[in-house]
Amino acid sequence: MKDAAHDSPDALLGVLNSAPKGALRGHKGRWLLAGAGGVLALAVIGWLVFSGDDDSGGRYVAEAAQTGNLVVTVSASGTLQPTKSVDVGSEQSGTLASVLVQENDLVKKGQLLAQIDPAKLKDAVAKSKAALAAAEASVAQAQATVAEAKASLGRMRQVAQLSGGKVPAKTELETAEAGVLRAVANEAAARASVTQAQAVLKTDETNLAKGTIRSPVDGVVLTRKVEPGQTVVAAMTIPVLFTLAEDLARMELQIKVDEADVGTVRIGQPASFTVAAWPGRNFPATIQRVGLGSTITDNVVTYKTVLTVANDDLALRPGMTATASIVTANRENVLLVPNAALRFAPPQAEASKPGGGIVAGLLPRPPSGPKARPAVNRAGASQVWVLDNNVPRAVAVKTGVSNGRLTEIVGGELKAGMAVITDYREAKK
Repeated sequence: MKDAAHDSPDALLGVLNSAPKGALRGHKGRWLLAGAGGVLALAVIGWLVFSGDDDSGGRYVAEAAQTGNLVVTVSASGTLQPTKSVDVGSEQSGTLASVLVQENDLVKKGQLLAQIDPAKLKDAVAKSKAALAAAEASVAQAQATVAEAKASLGRMRQVAQLSGGKVPAKTELETAEAGVLRAVANEAAARASVTQAQAVLKTDETNLAKGTIRSPVDGVVLTRKVEPGQTVVAAMTIPVLFTLAEDLARMELQIKVDEADVGTVRIGQPASFTVAAWPGRNFPATIQRVGLGSTITDNVVTYKTVLTVANDDLALRPGMTATASIVTANRENVLLVPNAALRFAPPQAEASKPGGGIVAGLLPRPPSGPKARPAVNRAGASQVWVLDNNVPRAVAVKTGVSNGRLTEIVGGELKAGMAVITDYREAKK
């Protein structure tokens, strides 16, 4: 009976039509006809029950809509970096006389890190001090010249007054007055030279101080790039001697978010990430900044996003590669359907085949097989197909967020427990 239920009614009619005419006559013929009619009736009932199956044995695959929690995440990779790192260099050229710290050493602000041989720098300071002394001596000479010129001019004016202006000559008096003015100007120039010499001395003393490399922050030494005896040349760029991290207890994760996902990433969203050094451990993080500028690598557009990370146990180290998962949506107790249900469209019904006989023409035929056809989507609405008495029926729905496998249903006629069709499978031949 089970095989008869899956056979086409046309096949049963063919069996009846192929029976000998004599077999359908008489008392035994009536019993045979009645038995055949019963078999035909059972076949029709079985075919109607399995109306989801076509004449080739295909069937619909359905899954019940259910209520649950939906978490939508965005994945991206990046590297861990200190929240603040400082490259310590040297503005002075010279030979490193000593290097006093190693990698991983904790340092304090102002602590001595390295020392450049100060011999040349000290010589420059001594030379500047000598120039300053010479400038100060020039000022003293200028002051003496001014005093001499003023005294000479005073005597000439006294003589001219006693003589009633007869002596000295007017030209001699004018010359003495000009000499006083020149002496005063020379004194001003000498004083300016003193100021200049003082500035040069201050610069040389500053350079001497810069020959001593000190830590600008409290932190830890990440890298040491020099050794004692190495020559440092400060030219167009300042050579980097050390890299310091201010605080490794708080770090940042710099990731690249794809342009398709950046629209859902917001400041303050929670996230977690993993690193290869600690398999199976998830580290929490929080979105701190989402970059506006893009980066294009191999025609892929990404946006730099910074996450703050707590590293109290110092398990994380700068430069580690991390894979982050950012929670962009979290829905609780919502109606969910598989994404396949939103993409599914039932196969088109096949027209009735001619020549099936009177009974075959009256029986409905199931679809012969799926044909590609997009789901109806009008005015932004979506739809799913449910099995209603084993017959597919369209149900309009309004969708929410999706995690790529399940989609939130925020409106429509769909209820929890209804079987939504996700696929159609043909029978194996």
